[in-house]
Amino acid sequence: MRPIPRISTRGYYDLSNGKTLKNNPYYFYPKPDFKKLINSKEITIMIHGLRNDNAGAVAKVILAKNRLRKLGYVFPIIGYSYDSNTKGAHLIKHAKHALAVGQIIAKKNGRNLGLFIEDFKKLSPTTKIRLMGHSLGSQVILSTLEYLSKNKQNVGLIEGVYFFGASITEDVPSSKKYGKILQNIVNKKIVNHYAPSDEVLGWADNEKYVKGPLGLNGAIGKTISKYHQKLVKPKNHRFASYAAVLSSFP
Repeated sequence: MRPIPRISTRGYYDLSNGKTLKNNPYYFYPKPDFKKLINSKEITIMIHGLRNDNAGAVAKVILAKNRLRKLGYVFPIIGYSYDSNTKGAHLIKHAKHALAVGQIIAKKNGRNLGLFIEDFKKLSPTTKIRLMGHSLGSQVILSTLEYLSKNKQNVGLIEGVYFFGASITEDVPSSKKYGKILQNIVNKKIVNHYAPSDEVLGWADNEKYVKGPLGLNGAIGKTISKYHQKLVKPKNHRFASYAAVLSSFP
């Protein structure tokens, strides 16, 4: 099997506390596949959630690719692989700490993914870039958009954003700060696939680990015009379940 093309920051952050270990921006694997992306009409980057090692990250790209192909999407789909398999994430007693560390690492990765996007757009200015994020991947996307918003030339740089089981908070699309960032940096639309039946987000909300996850009941307040949301009924919180109920893309 050919390796799945991916941008990676594996080993850049400490899995027990989120500290930065390496200041490198990112690496791309396998390198020859990077050149093949240049001058594509568009590309989609899939960003996984918490508790994914490198193999998990690859599996999520394959899931996204298979589903999008079925929906008639023909452009390249690549992965973004980051240190989300934080220590103790699978144990209830360590869950809060593991999630907190995951959130720190996800926020820091905004710079890494942002740098990749800026670098890639310099080489391939006409390529449209779409970002798909599952669970904690929504935080990576939000932090990436925040990083990109620091440069006025990045207006409309991202074509579309697609959230699945998002763990960012429900006030993001209506907040003054983030609403403006989303509206400015995303060219066409932000689509949030939310599920009141999502057991992991429901638990995180009840335990107050995430106060009002955007992926649970959708957005609150008056949202920006580019924001749309779709009520979905996945079997559970896993990305495979969200992919299975995805009915259209982009």
